[in-house]
Amino acid sequence: MSVYPIIVVIVVIVLIILFSSLKILREYQRGVIFLFGHFQAVKGPGIIVLIPIMQQMVRIDLRTIVMPVPPQDVISRDNVPVKVDAMILFRVIDPEKAVIQVEDAREATSQLAQTTLRSVLGQHELDEMLSARDKLNHDIQMILDQHTDAWGIKVSNVEIKQVDLDDNMVRAIARQAEAERQRRAKVINAEGELQASEKLMQAAQTLMQQPQSIQLRYLQTLVEVAGDKTTTIAFPLPLDLLEPLLGRGRKAAGGDKPVDA
Repeated sequence: MSVYPIIVVIVVIVLIILFSSLKILREYQRGVIFLFGHFQAVKGPGIIVLIPIMQQMVRIDLRTIVMPVPPQDVISRDNVPVKVDAMILFRVIDPEKAVIQVEDAREATSQLAQTTLRSVLGQHELDEMLSARDKLNHDIQMILDQHTDAWGIKVSNVEIKQVDLDDNMVRAIARQAEAERQRRAKVINAEGELQASEKLMQAAQTLMQQPQSIQLRYLQTLVEVAGDKTTTIAFPLPLDLLEPLLGRGRKAAGGDKPVDA
């Protein structure tokens, strides 16, 4: 019996085992090596040689992961129901913890992000959700980063994408905004009236110091009202204008009277 077929089979088996023990890791990958089930080392990138049966390797991706957070039903502090969706950016910074400390790092981060989103937003009013998103994003990011640090994960950013309201609440907010605009318009109008009245009072006090100024102002008003129109307008003639003439008449009449001896 020839031994060549046996040798060929052995060589093929050795080559298969050799190639199966070679692992190539890219620049953004790391390999967590276990020896008989015990953690041994983190290797990569490049070519990794594993001892068959004795060693096993788990690949970990170190690139930043963009994960959308499904829409969450949130009740704000002022009892307004809203639906909020967001996204988080995170990456693995410690491959050993990401494999050993948590079963599925990605799923665990997703579930934690959902619960944290509901918890944080539920402590704020609707106006803050709509106007202070940067602060809310930072608060959620800090809480997530503190919890995921034990898993070797770094949460770099959280962004609230959209806050959805039902139609009734949208109409209520529109009415509130319209009422606020009307209130501001009335306040501005009242302030203008107050300033105008103060100026009119100052002008009246100035005119009272010189009676002749009042007569000139009256004549100027007549000219402004008449303008170029042909309509006849009757105005009462103030006695102040006739007072100088009447005074002169009384003086002349008094001078003609005979003086008693």
